[in-house]
Amino acid sequence: MTYNVQVKVMPLKELLDPQGKAVMGGLDNLGLKGIEDVRVGKNISLQVNAGNEAEAKKLAEEATKKLLANPVMEYFEIAIN
Repeated sequence: MTYNVQVKVMPLKELLDPQGKAVMGGLDNLGLKGIEDVRVGKNISLQVNAGNEAEAKKLAEEATKKLLANPVMEYFEIAIN
C-alpha cells in the first residue's frame, strides 16, 4: 500500500534561525509590525510503499534521520495522511 507521508523539519528552538531573522526583517520593512517571530523550515512530502502504516512511518523516519534532517540543528515531525 502507498502512504502519503509529510515530514516537517524545523530548526531547533534553542538555535538562531538566520533565514527566519531575514524574513522577519523583510516583514518589518513591509510595515507588518504584529509578527513577533519567524522560523523557516522544510515540508517534505513522501510517497511510501509499505505493508502498513507503522512500516511507512519507520521508513520515513529512517530517511529523515539519514538524509532529510540534521539532528544537530533541526528536529522533525512525521505525519501520515
